[in-house]
Amino acid sequence: MAAGFGGFVTDTAASGELVVQPRMGFGDVATMRIGLLATKRARAATAGTITVDSYTRVGDLDSAAAALASGAALNGYPLVSQGVAANKGLLNGVRDATFPVQVRHGSANPVKIFEALLDAGLDATEGGPVSYCLPYSRIPLSQAVDHWARGCELLATRGQEAGREPHLETFGGCVLGQLCPPGQLVALSILEGLFFQAHGLRDISLSYAQQTSPEQDAEAVLALRALAEEFLAGVRWHVVVYAYMGVYPETPHGAASLLTAAAELAVRTGAERLIVKTEAESRRIPTIEENVAALELAGTAARAARPVAPPPSRTDSQVYAEARRLVEATLELHQDVGRALLRAFKRGYLDIPYCVHPDNRGAARSHIDGDGALRWADVGALPLDGLVARRRSHPVGSAELLDALHYVQRRHDGQEHADGGGRSDHDEGY
Repeated sequence: MAAGFGGFVTDTAASGELVVQPRMGFGDVATMRIGLLATKRARAATAGTITVDSYTRVGDLDSAAAALASGAALNGYPLVSQGVAANKGLLNGVRDATFPVQVRHGSANPVKIFEALLDAGLDATEGGPVSYCLPYSRIPLSQAVDHWARGCELLATRGQEAGREPHLETFGGCVLGQLCPPGQLVALSILEGLFFQAHGLRDISLSYAQQTSPEQDAEAVLALRALAEEFLAGVRWHVVVYAYMGVYPETPHGAASLLTAAAELAVRTGAERLIVKTEAESRRIPTIEENVAALELAGTAARAARPVAPPPSRTDSQVYAEARRLVEATLELHQDVGRALLRAFKRGYLDIPYCVHPDNRGAARSHIDGDGALRWADVGALPLDGLVARRRSHPVGSAELLDALHYVQRRHDGQEHADGGGRSDHDEGY
């Protein structure tokens, strides 16, 4: 199997380094190139990111082209509208065997984005039929499944015909970013990985987003690895951890503490790659310099952490039991993974808490327990009988939900105050 993005990550991990990667996208070629080069030169083992703009991710290419022509600011790189020559110029002298580049996008219909990245000579991207439909789109899930089937086949066929091994990362372990119990995140990551494999991909990564409890997160990543070994034979895979995607700490100390914890989680559980966040996340889009600082902080934290090599297989945890049950119940619904996913959401076998997409049943609810772990408050129709109580004694109210949304932010910002620092208006009760 050709090296490619996945080979670079696994080879780097085998050498004892965690690959760290920013979220980064700029509207013009010059700034995007500066950002990629700064990432490449950071004092860490890095991979590059080109994040597309919001017009492109929803398929509004006319608005992306108009903004590009007028010089209007964009919140990402208009990969499709820039054209092949500009995209190749952006990457010339930047992307090489020591520095792969991945396109990140958020699109429920990724076909044109995949065509553009392949035309530019790239072969790594991410997303998924569920994870880039339910949170970010209102198109029917059935359409997203069809779009993603075509996109996967395009990526696999054209990439492999060019002698490359294209790489696709599932975003399934990051659905909505927060307040989804880890068992379902792990299950969705595995199910999207199986969808990719069914449509021709042989090199994938499986995502998991840092949640509210370091102990539960470790269980989740180890469960994800165990299930990948069981269900994803015949593909090369690695695990990518995302630094917390919810309400982010507002103090530099809190942001650094949370990112350090994410790097330590990745190392302890054998994850090979980490998507970082910066101390500016709670206020605005970060600068190139802030992204580099986050990459270097994460790289330093990873080198200081004590790896468990190889990480223990965890098939005895609650997270593993829930995830395996959800995967198996979904796969029993249809031999085609895409059709199985559609039936699972229709029946409520998969149900994302607090997600308002019309194809999500919306009966399941979560809460944070006294130990800081994410648990089910109401499982709805999830097939978890015997593993989880159907519902807890009282429903989740708006005050409890709001408190849960800010739980991680306050906990990490509060560490500074516990160490004798100043107090802000956001630390009441902590």
